[in-house]
Amino acid sequence: MSRGRLCTDLAPPSRTSVLNCAAIQPPYQAGSRLKVIPRDQHCISRKNISDNALKVMSRLRNKGHQAYLVGGAVRDLLRKTNPKDFDVATDATPEAVHNLFRNSRIIGRRFRIVHVRFGPEVIEVTTFRGHHGDGDSDSQNNSGNHSRQSDSGLLLRDNVYGTLEEDAVRRDLTVNALYYDPGTFEIYDQVDGLRDLEQRSIRIIGDPATRYREDPVRMLRVLRFAAKLDFTISSETAAAIPECGPLLGEIPAARLYDEFLKLFLSGHASKSLDKLVEYDLLQDLFPDTDECVHDDPNVLVLLQKAMSNTDQRLVKSKPVTPAFILAAMLWPEVSRLSKIRRDRG
Repeated sequence: MSRGRLCTDLAPPSRTSVLNCAAIQPPYQAGSRLKVIPRDQHCISRKNISDNALKVMSRLRNKGHQAYLVGGAVRDLLRKTNPKDFDVATDATPEAVHNLFRNSRIIGRRFRIVHVRFGPEVIEVTTFRGHHGDGDSDSQNNSGNHSRQSDSGLLLRDNVYGTLEEDAVRRDLTVNALYYDPGTFEIYDQVDGLRDLEQRSIRIIGDPATRYREDPVRMLRVLRFAAKLDFTISSETAAAIPECGPLLGEIPAARLYDEFLKLFLSGHASKSLDKLVEYDLLQDLFPDTDECVHDDPNVLVLLQKAMSNTDQRLVKSKPVTPAFILAAMLWPEVSRLSKIRRDRG
């Protein structure tokens, strides 16, 4: 894999390094499937990484922990775009991370993470996840290891900790499972994420149907990243979506609302709507609206115009609100019911 094919230097303003360059023990062993991409074969530089993320990794590593930049930040830097967020993965438990940073708090129950706040910037720190089947599904031990699944396979708790290699296969998409080592400047790839990044492909890690049953929101994430990155969805990843769509009914409304905001208020609402219709997930989020779309093609045209206008407002840095998107999505059914009422006199 050539450095030139994958990305080029981003050349943002220079920053002073705060990280000790001494390498920690490599996170892989002999016979590992983990691919190691050396410094001279990629373009990521610590100059392009948030100073605060570097501070977090530096403190963790100086205390003997592993700490790596992970996920969307690595993906975006390789794609020559500026990351919106910088996430860190470590072998330190949430409690250990919290004890190291006074400006932090542990959030989440299903999936416990630590937010380390530096003014307006939040660095999200996650502990390496292990195979949830290795944990005690009925109790929580002193280290916090705990996992629990519903009868349908839905992960109710996923706090079993493991190694970097185990963490990689527990993530959702291959392109989001790349790790950057700020000590050796290497990239670690356990799941062929670099290949999929070059091929502009969205692929779920593991068996798609099983991963969707564990967390149905992954289906929405697949569509969202395909829309955001303008990538294609691999055939295996796509095939299981329509049949697993009804599982979204098991997700709490608050969590679905958060994903709804990411779908429609991140500058790619029009493409996201296309994906929801294409993969039959609109019926699982807005069933009445989906029925109207199938009854009258003009309804989809109206919705597309609303989403396109929202995207354009974001490009122009104009304000947008969830209320407008919700009103647009619900308007077809409201209009239909209003017509029925008028016809009845």
